[in-house]
Amino acid sequence: MLELKLSESRDLTRIERIGAHSHIRGLGLDSSLEPRGVSEGMVGQTQARKAAGVILQMIKDGKIAGRAILLAGQPGSGKTAIAMGMAKSLGLETPFSMLSASEIFSLEMSKTEALMQAFRKSIGVRIKEETEVIEGEVVEIQIDRPAASGMASKTGKLTLKTTDMETVYDLGLKMIEALGKEKVQSGDVIAIDKASGKITKLGRSFSRSRDYDAMGPQTKFIQCPDGELQKRKEVVHCVTLHEIDVINSRTQGFLALFTGDTGEIRAEVREQIDTKVAEWREEGKAEIVPGVLFIDEVHMLDIECFSFLNRALENEMAPILVVATNRGITAIRGTNYKSPHGIPLDLLDRLLIITTQPYSEDEIRKILDIRSQEEDVEMAEDAKQLLTKIGHETSLRYAIHLITAAALNSQKRKAKTVEVQDVTRVYSLFLDVRRSTQYLMEYQKEYMFNEASMVDGGEDDNVDTMHD
Repeated sequence: MLELKLSESRDLTRIERIGAHSHIRGLGLDSSLEPRGVSEGMVGQTQARKAAGVILQMIKDGKIAGRAILLAGQPGSGKTAIAMGMAKSLGLETPFSMLSASEIFSLEMSKTEALMQAFRKSIGVRIKEETEVIEGEVVEIQIDRPAASGMASKTGKLTLKTTDMETVYDLGLKMIEALGKEKVQSGDVIAIDKASGKITKLGRSFSRSRDYDAMGPQTKFIQCPDGELQKRKEVVHCVTLHEIDVINSRTQGFLALFTGDTGEIRAEVREQIDTKVAEWREEGKAEIVPGVLFIDEVHMLDIECFSFLNRALENEMAPILVVATNRGITAIRGTNYKSPHGIPLDLLDRLLIITTQPYSEDEIRKILDIRSQEEDVEMAEDAKQLLTKIGHETSLRYAIHLITAAALNSQKRKAKTVEVQDVTRVYSLFLDVRRSTQYLMEYQKEYMFNEASMVDGGEDDNVDTMHD
């Protein structure tokens, strides 16, 4: 008997990718900004998280602009995780843009223009406008279709009611199509924008809750609107200053937002937009929402970019700037001078510095537990202990990389859980930095362009060895 194997059908409505920080849900703070031990994917770094929580409160209040924060710490101590936690805690209303410092040099525009665009992307404008809306419960929809096709267009009548009144509206072809598209039926509570004719389905009326025996989980029941059918409603649109810049800078500005071909925007355009937004603020039509700009690996910026940041932070339309670095005392790019974190002293003086501490063995264990859950890997207790020891002696990032590799090795054995032998196997297959360096030291004569194989002539005195 031939047995057919049907492949499992998977729901592909959203892309599910497990990234380095996909387990971060927030900063893990309580209402009084005190950090919890393990919460929202965050482990340890209590002082740094508490400081980030204070900054977060400052951003939410939206009163202070142009503040800058530096997250400094050794590699793998959770600097980017804290920045991601801040982004998640802020929500969708507050703009949060991220970029790596090296991106500035690879864009098809000047360095200062790229930084200015990043600044403008991080400032939101909440624009308020009043629109007339017809809101009510649908009593009846009558659509008259002509007997002979093509002779005349469809016509119809829509009966809407509130608790106080009931009105019949004549429908044109566009409104009939819009009602059909939204699948509106009697008993639905709808809102019609008078200016654009857009129909929004708000839910079903409670009076019709017993019409069907079964309902889908997405069905929402609401009360029948009261008062008059026609109402004036305040609608709020949230955009960033950069989006306004792009739309006003070129004829096809709106399309440029989708293609990404924004190019350089003239200073005059920005000045006009700033003046207009200031007018709207005074009239009460708009509200500025200062967001966050996060620049990772900030030591990769050069002296020109740092000078620009100094000036840009003084502007009243500046966002909160969060930068991160893992460098100690190192040269400022573009100069021969050395400075802490590779940042000029005048900019360092503006920064509030948050330091991250190395993780303890217990914290590494908790992080590995969270990552195992995120990557859907079942691991035996002794395998977790071994992986924790590896993470403590080598690096946390190396231990995290071994989780999926060990899971694949256990699948090969047709085992359901990862055992010690799987971790040991992948540990021998993939080297960490220390073992790789030892290997290079032993076999460096076999490699090209190494110190030992260079011609004796004092040349090897000029060779700089890199230390992480």
